[in-house]
Amino acid sequence: MIGIDLTSADEVCRVLDEGARACRDAACRKGSIDIIEAPGKLIATGDLHDNPIHFQKVVEAAGMGGAQADPENASHLTLHELIHSDRLMNGMDFSHRALVRVAALKAAYPEKVHVLLANHELSQVIGAGIVKDGVRVVEAFNAGVEYVFGDEAERVEEAIARFIWAMPLALRCRTHRGDILCAHSVPGVGMMSRFDGTVLDRELTEEDYSPRRGAAHLMVWGRGYDADQLVDLVERWGVNLFILGHEHAENGVRLVPPNAIILNSDHQRGVYLPIDLADPPKDPADAMAHVVSLGL
Repeated sequence: MIGIDLTSADEVCRVLDEGARACRDAACRKGSIDIIEAPGKLIATGDLHDNPIHFQKVVEAAGMGGAQADPENASHLTLHELIHSDRLMNGMDFSHRALVRVAALKAAYPEKVHVLLANHELSQVIGAGIVKDGVRVVEAFNAGVEYVFGDEAERVEEAIARFIWAMPLALRCRTHRGDILCAHSVPGVGMMSRFDGTVLDRELTEEDYSPRRGAAHLMVWGRGYDADQLVDLVERWGVNLFILGHEHAENGVRLVPPNAIILNSDHQRGVYLPIDLADPPKDPADAMAHVVSLGL
């Protein structure tokens, strides 16, 4: 990541395309998801929304940056909901820089960094409106790209889209205590009747990204799931524990019974969750007891 010229359209497009290739071609990529297994460690995160301090902390926790950098023994790291910061400059959002930095990290650690598709990234590339704290975030993001790159903005936007289209839907961790699924979200209860649950076992199609009906769209926008639905997904997918983002957790972590943990990594009480894949959590409560604060 060191030395990237974030004002050069040529360099930014190159890095984004390297990240896209790494997403698609990594040996851990199987269809629409990444799959890993023990031995190894995982740093699981929640939404980041271009929080650069917390991003640097989770990168260092994974052994990928700073004095802690250890390429040979780096942990796995999930990253998602990277863009649409609440720190604007003259109404413009420059969080495209977060995408570039993450693309560079993915290219450097293709088997260890898992950049999961989230609703804000998907909405950015399909042009769907999101209003966050009164800000039209897609438009603010576009304004930031146009300000930095001028006549080259369209080319950069196309490279951003290629990186986002290459992102997997989830990371599946196979452990001796059952599988753990890290994803931005799972479909809400009201979406299940039109959700294609086979999406984790196949390649994504253009239809999967379609608003309000595509499997990828329904998955990254899911809210309001309950115990019955989670048990249904356990039976469909063979997953014991879900680690998700998307919803607000005031203290950085929240349990959705019986087996889903919501993580936030963007705000003052944000956290990450370290997991030893050879000795994974015995249950959700055990996992929640091991979260690490990102706050000052």
